Amino acid sequence: MEKIKVAVVGTGFIGPAHIEALRRIPNIEVSTLCEVTQELAEQKAALLGIEKAQLFDDMLKDQEIKAVHICTPNFLHYAQSKAVLEAGKHVICEKPLATKIEEAEELVALAKKSGLVNAVHFNLRYYPMVRQMKTMRESGELGEIYSIMGSYLQDWLFLQTDYNWRLEPDKSGDSRAIADIGSHLLDLTEYVTGLKVTEVMADFSTVHKTRLKPLKAIETYSGKMLQASDYEEVPINTEDHATVMLRFDNGNKGSVTVSQVNAGRKNRLNIEIAGSKANFEFCSERPNELWIGKRETANQHLMKDPSLFTPEAAKLISFPGGHNEGFPDTSKQMFREVYAAIEAGKQPENPTFPTFEDGYRELLICERIIESHRKQAWIKI
Repeated sequence: MEKIKVAVVGTGFIGPAHIEALRRIPNIEVSTLCEVTQELAEQKAALLGIEKAQLFDDMLKDQEIKAVHICTPNFLHYAQSKAVLEAGKHVICEKPLATKIEEAEELVALAKKSGLVNAVHFNLRYYPMVRQMKTMRESGELGEIYSIMGSYLQDWLFLQTDYNWRLEPDKSGDSRAIADIGSHLLDLTEYVTGLKVTEVMADFSTVHKTRLKPLKAIETYSGKMLQASDYEEVPINTEDHATVMLRFDNGNKGSVTVSQVNAGRKNRLNIEIAGSKANFEFCSERPNELWIGKRETANQHLMKDPSLFTPEAAKLISFPGGHNEGFPDTSKQMFREVYAAIEAGKQPENPTFPTFEDGYRELLICERIIESHRKQAWIKI
């Protein structure tokens, strides 16, 4: 079997997650790792067991590399994705696709012109239960959608001493909680329901007006503690918490709440979709379960089992019922679909995976949400 050689750019939290998922697909070889310095690239490559360490520009010239995963801070996504496409390589970019809507538009046009495979890592679509909800909705089991309630809650920025590059607008963009986790929730909402958000009304709050930035390097989710003298106080201009009311193209309504300061909520995406025939509730911290609410019969509790799922959803299951699958499996299942397209050599006409166009769509919604908060008004998408 001839393996597709892949480069991964960036080694924070998500880069190694991509690497682990890619290694679970037989026809892929993660052969190159890129970082901001050659020394750091070599250190990380040795740690992660990757053969080659390169700077980004050198990797672009490497003819063996067929696909590149962009896992760097947000402000680098546009320039790096553009460079990869111009080098004739397929690209899988972390969200957001860019920090400015004009940049995302340019990337969509460039990707379309190139014919190269392009994807944005909205991996939460790839919980089997999420696709099961989508296919059940498509077959009419949900009925007409009345309302949607969603939330995405975390606590990794709960303390004033919690700090990360995502708190700095020049690196992450003008929004944080909405752009970081809200984009996943909004993408999943439109994906499952088939509805489009047409208007938004948003209200943000910043709980910690200032934060204590560490003067020493500290990795996200590492749990390391520093002393008081190791911090400097810096102002915070992005949201810790946001609530957004939504209007959909079927005339009905919804709301989402996102927060990175909810103690005890580690990474909890929850969505409840109320329809005329049933009510679906899914929680990412219980990803192998779906609650189905009924009015005139008993409620149902569906557990992940390929024998009970629709064929489309069963494709995302690798283990028998009762053997739980979770967050790491979502990337593997997404990359299986992406690399089937890469093996074919071009972007499919109707991709099953999230593309640069989907990345543009979520950036557009996030831009309108930011505008709504600033104007304290309903804003059309």
